Amino acid sequence: MTTLSIAYSAAVYGADGYEVTVECSARRGLPSFEIVGLPDAAIRESENRIFTGSESSGFPIPSAAISVNLAPADKKKEGTAIELAVVVAIYRCCGFINANTEDMSFIGEISFSGEVRPVRGVLGMTIAAINSGRCEIFVPRENLREASVACREGVSIYGVDSIRSLVEHLAGRAPIAPADANPYAALADRPSALDFSQVKGQYRAKRAMEVAAAGGHNILLIGPPGSGKSMLAKRLPTILPRMSYEEALDATKIWSCAGMLSEEIPFVLERPFRSPHHSLSTAALVGGGKVPMPGEISLSHNGVLFLDEFPEFKKDALEALRQPIEDKVVTITRAAGRVTYPSSFMMVCAMNPCKCGYYGSRTGKCTCKPADIKAYLAKISGPMLDRIDIQVEMPELSIGELTDARPAEPSSVIRERVEAARALSRARFRAAGFADWSSRSNALMETDELRQFCALDEEGVRVMEEVFAKTNLSARAYDRILRVARTLADLEAASRAVKDGIDAGSAEGIDALVSEGMIGGSVKKRHLAEAAQMRALDRKYW
Repeated sequence: MTTLSIAYSAAVYGADGYEVTVECSARRGLPSFEIVGLPDAAIRESENRIFTGSESSGFPIPSAAISVNLAPADKKKEGTAIELAVVVAIYRCCGFINANTEDMSFIGEISFSGEVRPVRGVLGMTIAAINSGRCEIFVPRENLREASVACREGVSIYGVDSIRSLVEHLAGRAPIAPADANPYAALADRPSALDFSQVKGQYRAKRAMEVAAAGGHNILLIGPPGSGKSMLAKRLPTILPRMSYEEALDATKIWSCAGMLSEEIPFVLERPFRSPHHSLSTAALVGGGKVPMPGEISLSHNGVLFLDEFPEFKKDALEALRQPIEDKVVTITRAAGRVTYPSSFMMVCAMNPCKCGYYGSRTGKCTCKPADIKAYLAKISGPMLDRIDIQVEMPELSIGELTDARPAEPSSVIRERVEAARALSRARFRAAGFADWSSRSNALMETDELRQFCALDEEGVRVMEEVFAKTNLSARAYDRILRVARTLADLEAASRAVKDGIDAGSAEGIDALVSEGMIGGSVKKRHLAEAAQMRALDRKYW
């Protein structure tokens, strides 16, 4: 019996994986089994599953004093994904496996019958194993399609369904075929059942949604029941730029960690759209638990977080949103450690103008007292409103709008302008020397960047002076108006580029637009005026 063997596995910490080295020592003595290296309760219970599963598979583990060390020993290991690697390490000590496993990584949970069961977070663990230099990755068969998204040249990913099939493969008696090439490309561009052409009227709100999508701005929709707030919000992902492979990979890692991927399509193909109920807890919104898990804001990463009935959310939950909106990450601290999840999302909020919903309505009668209306709006703090770039009112639809048979503009046409506007902003950030230009949007511009990219001429200064005189603008709201104005200018240039057949994403197209002064550092009076009109709650007598 070999005294020492090593196998490799992986575990997850937050949304990212890290490699775990499994060292096994087997020596003659009283039968015993011990796992060290900060295992959690689930890993400490692995003994029964490993021994019973091995016996069921026809490979009973001989009586010996077996010790297993999980390295790095200073990081707490959670979950059962390392059990398959522990089995491989023990089998190498016992002589059941003689193959060289130096370049291999084993991920999976063992059942009493010897089957390899699926686990959460496989994508993050697979990426960690590949980044650590392992070129053969073994995962549960049910997790194979999810893991194959990370496949690259020189790497083979195998799906195993039992201990016996793995042993037979390593012995060369019954080889397992590796997964096909990355399936993401073949499925990434699927048609959606939702489309902006299905929305009647509400042209001003549609315009605001297009601006929000083009600049990555948060938006608040205000209107009575039935005005189409939810309908518009659900269609926002159809006009957002298509997800890149890297964005899809990041989103899938989070959903995998939360165990929310489906068996049919085990990776995120479209921009996530999350619509939590207003009664959810703060931990469910931002993430938490004894073992910190991602919340709704992380599940919305690279997508949309829709908060319907915005004032009805708990105040502490809304206030907890403020920092993740600014930082694009959320950090959860518990006794077990600190976990950081990405949370770069577009926030879309919807609310009624009052408790009954009919304040200012042309058809319904409001039954709220002035004090009740004021108290209802006061549920949303000023700092929270300042973080919402666009606030637009949506009146009820008239019978003429509802019966209008003319086709509305489809999402595909709007998305073309949005993608062109995003290409212009990225080109501007790249020319200015920003290292993260490919992931930046106008909504993320800081004060120094606003001075550089949103310079005001004399007319612009007069417009902003007039806006300040008529509204209750804070310094942060002033910056928000400049950001939205920059996006409006980009959309104008993008619309012209699309109309003239100029590819705004190409170097030649950018040069053409620069030469015509379409993506310069200043914004015009018309852009500032329209941006100011998209701040409904800043008006003193709203």
